[in-house]
Amino acid sequence: MGDTPGTSDGASGAGGEPTLEEQIAAYQREFQDLDPQVEKIVSALSRLNRRMNVAYGRQTAALGISNAEWEVLKALVLSGAPYRMGPSDLAKRLGLTPAAMTHRIDRMVGEGLVTRERDESNRVRVIVELTPEGREKWLEAMRLASVFEEDLLQDLSPVERTLLGEVLTTLLRRVERAQPDAGGRLSDLD
Repeated sequence: MGDTPGTSDGASGAGGEPTLEEQIAAYQREFQDLDPQVEKIVSALSRLNRRMNVAYGRQTAALGISNAEWEVLKALVLSGAPYRMGPSDLAKRLGLTPAAMTHRIDRMVGEGLVTRERDESNRVRVIVELTPEGREKWLEAMRLASVFEEDLLQDLSPVERTLLGEVLTTLLRRVERAQPDAGGRLSDLD
């Protein structure tokens, strides 16, 4: 089951989230078929993901962009130079509806992070392109993230990092095969 959304990440008591051990004990009390080893792994991954998302959100906010805008910048950078994509391609890559993508692009054009222009070779088609300001925001976010990520993994040896990367990639591949359509969002909330 992992963690449930919306719970706080504190120590046990005072309305805080229970420790992993307390959570697993409660789950086992209520559901005897629970494998505590599996639950510890899944719950730890869930909590780690949530805390990392909060940290990344703070970093992007400090740069004056949202996580949603960061995702668009990242998609454009990953597309390669000249960092251009159609809005429908962006929407598909990010798991958004066309309307949500249009809303996001509108904001980003207004902030100078991207441009939106008609494709010269096909006037019906629109192209979203990363601006120099947008690329700089992406680079700033990457600099901040790399410091955070190095700190996160500082207690792991190079061998442990390699092994962890391989194990997590194996899990990711299994989920991607079983849930190929789960890359996006359940709903458009931005």
